Amino acid sequence: MALLAMSSALLAQSLSAPPGGDNQKARISQWIGPVEVDITYSSPNVHGPQNIDRKGHIWGELVPYGFVDQGFGVKSAPWRAGANENTIITFSHDVKVGGKDLKAGSYGFFIAPEKDAPWTLIFSKNTTSWGSFFYNANEDALRITATPEDAPYTEYLTYGFDSRKPASVVAYLQWENKRIPFTIEVPNVNDLYVALDRDELRGTVGFNFRNFSQAAQFCADHKINLEEALTWADRAMDPIIGGQEDFNTLQTKAAVLNALGRNADATVVMDKAIKLPSASVAAIHQYAKTLLAAGKTDKAMEIFQYNFKTHPEEKFTTYVGLARGYTALGDKKNAIKNWEIAIKNMPENQKRFAKVYEGELQKLKEDKKS
Repeated sequence: MALLAMSSALLAQSLSAPPGGDNQKARISQWIGPVEVDITYSSPNVHGPQNIDRKGHIWGELVPYGFVDQGFGVKSAPWRAGANENTIITFSHDVKVGGKDLKAGSYGFFIAPEKDAPWTLIFSKNTTSWGSFFYNANEDALRITATPEDAPYTEYLTYGFDSRKPASVVAYLQWENKRIPFTIEVPNVNDLYVALDRDELRGTVGFNFRNFSQAAQFCADHKINLEEALTWADRAMDPIIGGQEDFNTLQTKAAVLNALGRNADATVVMDKAIKLPSASVAAIHQYAKTLLAAGKTDKAMEIFQYNFKTHPEEKFTTYVGLARGYTALGDKKNAIKNWEIAIKNMPENQKRFAKVYEGELQKLKEDKKS
């Protein structure tokens, strides 16, 4: 009996063989920030295994419109969106597909094409079936609609991704002369980054003060998780992990304070930062420029003047700062004077921008005449 059972088990096994219909398996992945989207499918071609020209006979014929009787007791089944086994789409995190919520996980993917209407795209909890012969609508996790588009001829059914953005991507199926796009979004992508940062800062990266500063700056830039970001900014100045109060760490703390709406506190921090030995001419100049961009002209001019007085050896950047400050204040005479000195002392690494600087000077001269 044991030998018979073993023989039966061995007979049930099969050798490796080419995929059915020579429809080769394929896989494509795309990341949306920290979120991975993976599509695994079998790829039929327009001409088929017998090399029969089926152009013009794919949609509505080889791939029927709507839901059809597959002959296995399922009276209303969609197309398997590929060949052979289920096409499977996997999301590493919760997403929105076609504007609707879909939980992280793997899904069987089906499509019900229509002749003159949007197509129905189905994400099924069943990923293990062969095609849609055993499709069950009760297993649907999500249905959306998508409008097919005309596309360049594509011999092999292909999935891909385009219109890639930091928080979204357009996935598509393309075959013969049709392209079926659907949007995948990660609305909370920055929160996911913060969660990753929080977890990583508890590991080995948490022994480097720069990583705390980087995490705090990310939160400030995106105005999220700001209270915790403030603790990270302070942690970046902890000498236990190599941190210290320098221009960069203080600037990051000020950025978080500004994002929290604590602008006066941020100004106090930056007034301290610019007086540190680590505050370079360029760094102070850039800070003043951000103040100009924020409409804080008087404060910007104060910083430009401080930079000029503190670094008398610098003959270009500090004069550019004064020129920009006087321009913002409407003092064209002094703006012109400082631009002329700056351009006269332009260093080699700035000469590629000479036309820009000369253009600003020329504009001031023309404005002064009018």
